[in-house]
Amino acid sequence: MTHASLFSTHIVENQPAEILPYNLWTQDPCLKRAVAENGGAWAELALSDYGEVCGHHLMGHGELANEHKPIFKPFDRYGRRIDHVDFHPSYHVLMESAMHAQVHSFSWLNKEKDGAHVARAALLYMHFQADGGTSCPLTMTHAAVAALQHGSEEIQAWIKPLVEGQYDSTQAPAKHKAGLTFGMGMTEKQGGSDVRKNTTFATHNDEGSYSIVGHKFFFSAPMCDAHIILAQTAGGLSCFLLPRVLENGELNNVRIQRLKDKLGDWSNASSEVEFLNAKAHLLGQEGRGINVIIDMVSLTRLDCMIGSSALMRQAWVQAYHHVTNREAFGKKLIDQALMKNVMADLALEQLASLALTMRLAKAIDESGSNENEARFARLATAVGKYWICKRAPAFANEAQECLGGLGYVEENPLPRLYRQAPLNSIWEGSGNVQCLDVLRTIQKEPSVLVTLFDELQLAAGKNLYFDEHLSRLRKMYEAQSTVEMQSRLIVENTALALQASLLLNVWPAHIGSAFCDARLAKNQGLVFGTLSANAPFDEIIASAALSL
Repeated sequence: MTHASLFSTHIVENQPAEILPYNLWTQDPCLKRAVAENGGAWAELALSDYGEVCGHHLMGHGELANEHKPIFKPFDRYGRRIDHVDFHPSYHVLMESAMHAQVHSFSWLNKEKDGAHVARAALLYMHFQADGGTSCPLTMTHAAVAALQHGSEEIQAWIKPLVEGQYDSTQAPAKHKAGLTFGMGMTEKQGGSDVRKNTTFATHNDEGSYSIVGHKFFFSAPMCDAHIILAQTAGGLSCFLLPRVLENGELNNVRIQRLKDKLGDWSNASSEVEFLNAKAHLLGQEGRGINVIIDMVSLTRLDCMIGSSALMRQAWVQAYHHVTNREAFGKKLIDQALMKNVMADLALEQLASLALTMRLAKAIDESGSNENEARFARLATAVGKYWICKRAPAFANEAQECLGGLGYVEENPLPRLYRQAPLNSIWEGSGNVQCLDVLRTIQKEPSVLVTLFDELQLAAGKNLYFDEHLSRLRKMYEAQSTVEMQSRLIVENTALALQASLLLNVWPAHIGSAFCDARLAKNQGLVFGTLSANAPFDEIIASAALSL
């Protein structure tokens, strides 16, 4: 007997091994189905390649990039102002890998193909499971194209290196970079979401540029090569391109005041800045800033849905791995009736979120040539952003509970997912903003409601609970006197109707029926794990499980 064996108090058993690396595309039947149903299956090779990179290479880098937060260095060692943010090497690996796979540009490079936004949504869906923080600059870079298209010919020249370039973290003028990244700066201390109260002012210069004086309270990813910002002009609130480095190689007059100490999203830097006559270029016309930036905002809101759906997916994968590899009271956890109910209910939620997200991506793909799809996108963006992002925090917490105490320990991915979960419901307009946007869209364009109910009518007659819900929803929209006060309830029920219709129409029958029973029946539970006793638990779970 060795001395070591004298002090062996126990053998570690009945604990799962770590999840082996896997391909986030080829082994995710849910994602493959959702992409195929919405016209993006032609991108199979690109999606498979990046699924392999994410599952085998980037998961670990995501952990490291969050463990080692960005560090703000306002001065160099000699006291010169440099406004530099230092990132862990894993952050750069994540960004380089994502931009090589065109997570930031796939939809623009393939804009002539049907389903380009759907395929690009799948790329981000996989990347977000490795790291949510780097998904922020990737999202803003992707969406910036929509705003840059409003600029002069000189400004539109920024689009080519954005969509065709590779990740380049060096500090240099845009014309000398191998690729470009973009951030956003809209909100200020006194206004928040009410951006028309912004006080930052832009003064027109003789040579055509503008000088910006003011601040931004949330200036995300400050090391990006440029930011799209809002500022007041003589003509009203306007939109601008603000470079980080000027053409002469000098830093623009943007002073980082501090980095935000955030609840989560630790790999990404979010900052507060001041503009001291910073140089910027007008996008569109003076006074039309909201109109210019709104298409960019719509794309970032889609990415909020993608991110929350992806977060739910990875939380489910982690929970499923645990409950299928651990025993309690003589059975595997997954074979315990209550745990099976919880896992099936969570599976329904993530399937419904993914289905609505990819349906919206399809609508965005087709909105340029199909006005009906454009109307659907205008409404479903706010509806989906509100509901899917609201569901993510409770989902992540339920997944943690499946692991018990291990789900609360930082060595496990779930605490990071839980901290990340609230972000998307806050960023790009919180819940009330989304609900008010739904109302404004309907008031401005009543035909949007016709488009909505035409979409929902496609599932009519397939489930009794759905038909009853659809009837109630019509009455909610007709009650004009209380529509604003009850807009959260209306938007929630609209989201549930859309999710149910998609699952009834294009997913296996047991999925759609179980979702309607769980979410639309009058006596459904308010927490996960309250499916009826006759639900097809095993079939639902099998639909979501990784394929081996």
